[in-house]
Amino acid sequence: MLTFNFSRIFKARGIDKPFSYLVKAGYSGNLATRIANNRIYRIDLVYLEKLCELFQCTPNDLLEWIPESKDKTNDKHPLVSIRRSDTVVQLTQILNSIPLDKLSEIESMIKKEIEG
Repeated sequence: MLTFNFSRIFKARGIDKPFSYLVKAGYSGNLATRIANNRIYRIDLVYLEKLCELFQCTPNDLLEWIPESKDKTNDKHPLVSIRRSDTVVQLTQILNSIPLDKLSEIESMIKKEIEG
């Protein structure tokens, strides 16, 4: 089953107060509440595009595939690329725990990786 997983993107972007963040970005209180609490089951493409712009992501980053029991071991399923693990990396917390003298080294490694 395909579902939205907004909590994953909030954690990845370091957003501690999703409701406030969404309201400040122009979303209604009702929609912000449903998104912040992962209670969205369908969304207009206009809103999906705006969310992707806001979070600098693709729709695939907002979706998660939870396979049915018959598909759990099928690594060739077309949706396997959006099957998520239970762990969400909280990069902000990791970076905050790194000694300052190591941050420039890590920044260089990240830039090198991004530039390919």
